[in-house]
Amino acid sequence: QVQLVESGGGLVQAGDSLRLSCAASGLTFGVYFMGWFRQAPGKGREFVATINRSGGTTWYFDSVKGRFTISRDNAGNTVYLQMNRLKPEDTAVYYCAAGGSRMAYSGSIDDYDFWGQGTQVTVSS
Repeated sequence: QVQLVESGGGLVQAGDSLRLSCAASGLTFGVYFMGWFRQAPGKGREFVATINRSGGTTWYFDSVKGRFTISRDNAGNTVYLQMNRLKPEDTAVYYCAAGGSRMAYSGSIDDYDFWGQGTQVTVSS
């Protein structure tokens, strides 16, 4: 059974940092590209960042470029999202996801096969 378990969310002030983790089990982690998405109250789920299987290629949503960094530890079956200089508009539930298609990485929800339950990030002004 595939499980993706996010952790590291919380309540912080604007300008603070958080590091999200997503621990994967039940799958061969290294053959999946990984992504982070978020969903704010009343809005749809949106792409945040993605990383290819080796960790050598990343891609970010424009609004988080230069502030967020996605990385992965294939030996530890974990993907991370380092979030710096957080803003109130970053408030959302953050989800990690695993994609097993032939694509190298993806910003599209439809390309992902497995999803975590999410972790809440709240940024106060």
